[in-house]
Amino acid sequence: QVTGYLDDCTCDVETIDAFNNYKLFPRLNELLESDYFRYYKVNLQKPCPFWEDNSHCAMRDCAVQPCPSDEVPDGIRSASYKYSEEANNLAEECEEAKRLGAVDDSLSKETREAVLQWAQHDDSSESFCEADDIHSPDAEYVDLLLNPEGYTGYKGPDAWKIWNSIYEENCFKPQNVKRPLASGRGDDEGHTFYKWLKGVCVEKRAFYRLISGLHASINIHLSARYLLQDTWSEKKWGPNVTEFQQRFDEVLTSGEGPRRLKNLYFLYLIELRALSKVLPFFERPGFQLYTGNKSQDAEMKHLLLEILHLAKSFPLHFDENSFFAGNKKEAAKLKEEFRLHFKNISRIMDCVGCFKCRLWGKLQTQGLGTALKILFSENLIEKIPESGPSYGFQLTRQEIVALFNAFGRVSTSVKELENFRNILQNMQ
Repeated sequence: QVTGYLDDCTCDVETIDAFNNYKLFPRLNELLESDYFRYYKVNLQKPCPFWEDNSHCAMRDCAVQPCPSDEVPDGIRSASYKYSEEANNLAEECEEAKRLGAVDDSLSKETREAVLQWAQHDDSSESFCEADDIHSPDAEYVDLLLNPEGYTGYKGPDAWKIWNSIYEENCFKPQNVKRPLASGRGDDEGHTFYKWLKGVCVEKRAFYRLISGLHASINIHLSARYLLQDTWSEKKWGPNVTEFQQRFDEVLTSGEGPRRLKNLYFLYLIELRALSKVLPFFERPGFQLYTGNKSQDAEMKHLLLEILHLAKSFPLHFDENSFFAGNKKEAAKLKEEFRLHFKNISRIMDCVGCFKCRLWGKLQTQGLGTALKILFSENLIEKIPESGPSYGFQLTRQEIVALFNAFGRVSTSVKELENFRNILQNMQ
């Protein structure tokens, strides 16, 4: 159902599909499986800065450190004694979270040592994200390949509260304009909303579309890697067509689904544009993807540059020159507002109750924040000297890992869409 041109761009869906699915996606996947890109340092223990977070054991503790069975009293586990109902529920939720959401942060001793040597200088003044303090004792390395994003059972009021807070408080939207399909919306099928969206400046519209695109991308991952069967003998993950249709089918979502998917393509274009722009930073001979394995590091840098050149060769790039143009003073003010709103969204990720969702939420917002930082640092990137340090523009290892993994997620979503399209066609 999603075809043709995208708003605010000269690009169309078909061009992106062909470029991503057959050229870029396979190479990007190979890069993300390498040691440099698979380990991400994250602090999953930060308290939620916006509201009292009372998510219980199931989501909070068990997801990263599953409750050791000897800590849950036998009676609660077997429910053979008449413990309070709440205690029983808690034990069950613990088991559920353990089954679905455990974040595996097991790293070998050698890897830990190599990882220590990756720490690099950080520069957060231009940052669009509230970055984790990676020197905090609570920050740990997580192996992203052992913790793939997928359906974790995290939904309901807690998850809704997160997205609501993002859209309602951070997308420049007035309170009286209800989002389509949001709770308490008007019955005008989103007309008021889209009329409002059309009337705002291109930057604020882009901001909303990036967040909506990110939301769509995450929903595609959850639908594509769904727990279809869970028995003692095997766990089976795969695409859940019903789940996908509930979120994106034109009829079931009153026309909202295809719009969400178009916003996903918009997000793809923005992140792709950032990759094409940041090439000079990575091309310098002094830049290394350092893991300590010399031949692999050289090979991965070669693959990285191949991906960036490929990104640059894309024929219908988004033209970010329309952003923050016009009156210099107004533009600077708007850019700062844009940055602070996005920074706030990155802080909301510390309120996500499910740890695996929190991990991927933090990574994807940091990746998008890094892409925005690149797009708004074009002058600095152009001035990067061919050798020696790049003082004007810096990316930390954290930002690099987040940038490519976040784009990997969006690229995967575009590929999964093709898969769902084929499944649905075969069902007709």
